[in-house]
This record gives sequence, structure tokens and C-alpha cells, in this order.
Amino acid sequence: MSIMEISPFYEKKMQCLLCKEHFPTTRIRSRQVRVSDHDSDFRPIYMNKEINPLFYNVAVCPHCGFAYTDDFSPYFGPGTKEMIAKNITAKWRSRSFGGIRTNEEAVEAYKLAYLSANFKKEKHLTMAGMMLRIAWIYRETEQNEQEIRYLRIARDLYLQAFSNGDYVGTQMSETRVQYIIAELSWRIHDRAQAIMNFSRVIEAQKRSTEPTIIQLAKDRWQEIRDEEATNKIG
Repeated sequence: MSIMEISPFYEKKMQCLLCKEHFPTTRIRSRQVRVSDHDSDFRPIYMNKEINPLFYNVAVCPHCGFAYTDDFSPYFGPGTKEMIAKNITAKWRSRSFGGIRTNEEAVEAYKLAYLSANFKKEKHLTMAGMMLRIAWIYRETEQNEQEIRYLRIARDLYLQAFSNGDYVGTQMSETRVQYIIAELSWRIHDRAQAIMNFSRVIEAQKRSTEPTIIQLAKDRWQEIRDEEATNKIG
């Protein structure tokens, strides 16, 4: 790397939400990230395969083992800190997730964050997003069984988020949540849930403020019909 070339990676100083200790974590400069396309479940496809921002969404505190993303609330409900101390910190062997992460380390960081979120009682929407990102990482490495497993977990969490309404006030609209439920349901071969939720998204087009998602649902619905018609002929 020449002197003029700037590394896409940089170190960000963090303060743990739980124990308040300071530690560094690695992030990627946004201007270095180029997205060439998206999968139908919103997975970004990056032009440079060596630079994947998804690997660095989770910060893992080396002191107490608490792992979290920017979507975590700073609030800890009564008894949740004690639950985390007992179930995570007491079993934690100090290690660093700083530096450049492998696929395996990225997945492990998300799993730690999911565990932390579970004990902290974070929103189902937040946990669903983490499980979906694990599925995307497995997709990149063509580990189909693992991908499907985590797509299923993510889909179930999105269903809970939708029924509880815990997406309200987030960047995920009702239309977008229903679309992702439909898309993930189709990918895990739950035809009934897929069709029901794609239909709901399309039916909501007159009151929705997300025409792009409506069109995406229509396109996917047509692809599914074409695919099923082909399978019947075959």
C-alpha cells in the first residue's frame, strides 16, 4: 500500500454499554464501500469482496463479554445487568475482536450480540437483523444449511416484531417488515406465510409511502408464480 493510499479500516474507541470500560473496535470507512447490487432480502453485494462492513457491525467488549450493535438501546431493564453478569461475564474469557475479522469471527460476534440482546431484552427487530446478517455471511460462503437455519430464526423474530409492533419508531416500516417476512418465508420454503405477506404488502400500496418495496413485492410475487408454473410443467 502506497503512502497516499488510505486503509479502508479504522479503529473506533468504544465505551461498553454494560461495564463502561473503554476498548477499540474496527470499522470500515463508508467512502471505501461500494455496493453493486442487493439480493431480494436486502443483502448488499459489495464490489470489493475483501471489504465487508457486515463483519464489523458488532462491538465486543473484551472486559466483560457484552456484545452490541448501534441498534441497541442504552437502557437496561431491572435485573437484566445481573442476568448478563451471570450468564455472559461470569463465563467470559477475555479476548479481543478488534482487528480484521474472518467469516467465523464475524459470525461469532453476532452470536455473542444475540445472546447479549436476549438477556438485555432488546427488540425482536434488533435480534432479527443480527440473525439475518449471519445468514448473509453463510450465503457468501455457500453454507446453505446454515444459511437456511438462520433465515428461519430471523423470519420468526420478524414475525414477533410485527405482532408486537416493536418496529414502530425504527427505520423499518410496517411495509418493509411484512416484505422481509414474506421474502424470508419463501426462502425457507414456507409458502403459506410467503404468499400471505406478499399479498398484504401489495394490498397496502394505496396507503404505503414505500413504492420501491411495493414494486419489489410485485416482482417477487410474479417470480414465484412463474417458478411454480414452471415446476408444474416440469
